[in-house]
Amino acid sequence: MRKTGFLPVTPKERGEVFFRQAVKALAVTFSLFLPWWAKRMVLQWVCGYNLHPTARIGLSWVAPKHLRMAPFSSIGHGNVCKDIRLLELGPHAAICQFNWISGYPEGKGRHYQAEAHRKPEMILEEHAAVTSRHLIDATDRVRVGAFSILGGARSQVVTHHIDFGASRQTCRPVEIGAYCFIGTGCVLLAGAKLPDHSILGAMSLLKDSWEEPYVLYAGLPAKPVKKLDPQSGYFQRKEGNVV
Repeated sequence: MRKTGFLPVTPKERGEVFFRQAVKALAVTFSLFLPWWAKRMVLQWVCGYNLHPTARIGLSWVAPKHLRMAPFSSIGHGNVCKDIRLLELGPHAAICQFNWISGYPEGKGRHYQAEAHRKPEMILEEHAAVTSRHLIDATDRVRVGAFSILGGARSQVVTHHIDFGASRQTCRPVEIGAYCFIGTGCVLLAGAKLPDHSILGAMSLLKDSWEEPYVLYAGLPAKPVKKLDPQSGYFQRKEGNVV
């Protein structure tokens, strides 16, 4: 073994990892154009994914280490998901189309060795949704709470950053509470938290961890702007879709 700032890995271990990744990549590629029943069979048998029969994956490259899709969850067309440990969709959760979800895999390279407890994963709770053309860095955990929507387009979630004092890369999770709405073109930075029953205004930068619910947060950086009515229909929804 060698130690040069990287985790010690033997040639045999590298070969085993490469083989597993190659098999998974081939399985995902092969399944792209299959009907759902056949795609589900391939992804479960070869990749070990847990996919409910009523879940659906469109024409997308979805290759996390682990994938769990609950009843009636869905991933639309044109999405890419790679280099994270877990992608989990709760019941009726949806990733719509043309989103990019990636991270920095566990146990690779010299980065993030100080963050022993980081979790490169993305979790959508029940009826949560990610709409279209968003960029999501799940080097650490990204959680989208129940009935929340990452809406509009071209928002970015970034869980990693540089610690300039220590001169190293570091990461922190991003938390989006339940019944939240993220407007178009927002940026959520490492360590950011949007509390339950909140709205993040369009083109806002969320970098802090807030706790007060029923508030519109907005600005550069985002701060509380006004109180929201707890009886608003959006906060009373029983289904994720807004029609």
